[in-house]
Amino acid sequence: MIADVAELPRNEVLAEQLDLLADLMELEGADGFRIGAYRRAAARIRETPSSVAQLALDGKAKQLQGIGKTIEGKIVEVVQDGEMHALTKRKASVPAEVAVFMRLPGLGPKTARRIWQELGITTVVGLRAAAEAQELRGHAGIGAGTEEKIVAALAQPQATEGPRRALLGTTLPKLRAVVEVLREHPASVEVSLAGSARRMRETVRDLDIIATATDPPALVDYFCSLRWVVDVAAKGPTKATVVSHDGSRFDLRVVPPESYGNLLQHFTGSKNHNVALREDAVRRGYSVSEYSVTEVETGEEHHFAREEDVYRFLGYEWIPPELREDGGELAAARSGTLPKLVELADLRGDLHTHTTWSDGKDTLEDMVGAAQLRGYAYYAICDHSQRLRGDLLQRQSEAIDALNELVAPFRILKGIEVNIRPDGTLDVDDADLETRDWVVASTHSRFDHNPTERILSAMDSPYVDCIGHPTGRKIGKRPPSPIDLERVIEKALETGTFIEVNSQPDRLDLSDVHARAAREAGLKVVIDSDGHQTGALGYVELGVGQARRAWLTKDDVLNTRTWKQIEKLRKRR
Repeated sequence: MIADVAELPRNEVLAEQLDLLADLMELEGADGFRIGAYRRAAARIRETPSSVAQLALDGKAKQLQGIGKTIEGKIVEVVQDGEMHALTKRKASVPAEVAVFMRLPGLGPKTARRIWQELGITTVVGLRAAAEAQELRGHAGIGAGTEEKIVAALAQPQATEGPRRALLGTTLPKLRAVVEVLREHPASVEVSLAGSARRMRETVRDLDIIATATDPPALVDYFCSLRWVVDVAAKGPTKATVVSHDGSRFDLRVVPPESYGNLLQHFTGSKNHNVALREDAVRRGYSVSEYSVTEVETGEEHHFAREEDVYRFLGYEWIPPELREDGGELAAARSGTLPKLVELADLRGDLHTHTTWSDGKDTLEDMVGAAQLRGYAYYAICDHSQRLRGDLLQRQSEAIDALNELVAPFRILKGIEVNIRPDGTLDVDDADLETRDWVVASTHSRFDHNPTERILSAMDSPYVDCIGHPTGRKIGKRPPSPIDLERVIEKALETGTFIEVNSQPDRLDLSDVHARAAREAGLKVVIDSDGHQTGALGYVELGVGQARRAWLTKDDVLNTRTWKQIEKLRKRR
């Protein structure tokens, strides 16, 4: 049996303290660079499946991008004293609930600070009472419309929670649908999605759309009048923000055609990417805005209709949107060493799917038909082991053999998804595993119970080909298990086991950070859908996006190869 691991502050606790510290500093008007550093560190901590508290105690948290010696020290303070000292100090001078004010419609840090300092309101309850009594209007730049929106927002349960982010997999189809509708308008010329959705971030908040038009006000009016719009949060002649019935916020910017490339670059790049780009431009004598690039010495402005020309003028190769996170992409683009990223069309098969033989919603025949329509050459059925007891595994094998005869040369692989028990053993014996073409081993319960040792133990099996959704996270619902990814990657290389990038929208597990670590170690990953119905096979687009964010090339992904090539790379049974 494997021993239990001592409890430490969860990553979410560390991230929340850093975010609150950044909020309070912003209310004080502190240095923006430090505020941004704390927010970036909080985001990185949330994306890290292993215990960052333990990493800090071991002096290894500094190895995570965006976490330096100072932030590592603050994490140690949480472990030792329960709270970062700087946060304790600021909470004594800045009321913590004032930070919530900044997340309400029409209120930013300056207005929130004025409400606190000029009106003496320090709690959400007090703000709601003042707004309902119409005591805010006329103060701190607040009008009647903003006051009404504050009342409405505070009536919602999520008003006191952090900024809400939605899964990319649920929002991307909506965003693309809006883009297509806008393209159909006679005034539109160019329309593109932008922002974190174009970068394929696993979660997004506001949904950004950039456009050019022969009649910008007409396109904006059309956008605001779409039938699903329930609120127009802001509107001008060239931009608007609307809210849909499910609370999604869509931002449209219409720009002159000659600046379309500038604006698309600006609204696609992350804040960190754009700051680094601008700082580098300043050193080279340029000033970069969302509309142009200006030569500082002469004052000459340069506008670009194409995004590629913006980067080229500044001395870079065009940078794929997924890489624009200030993770080394600018240096690589300047030196011409950007990788050729994996593409959706490179996938030759799906190696983790389910059918009605276990908990899938569609039959074996329907799932195989959908795989064929995607142009795959092979396809693994990996139904859950606990649903295939008794003679069911053999009966499923017979059904696959019969269907294989009908669909040849397409190859259906007899796979299975086995459970990794709390003691690291598998719930299927070797005799049955030996009959399978492909075995995925996953943790499905007691996620915090020694996850690293359980995975390492599973990889010792000569029949386990791949570890499924390694951290077990469910984005927004369940944090990642604190696995030691360095040890897992080392063991995977030693045993010839692969690790998947699970493309389920609420998993995307491995994260981009850890998929990149796998790549840098030389470990190939599998991108699969974990599809439980025919429509879910398309989730692999999200997995490919995750892989691209991790700088993965076609060679880094196992299932860009033929099945014969995979058989040569897998462990010998």
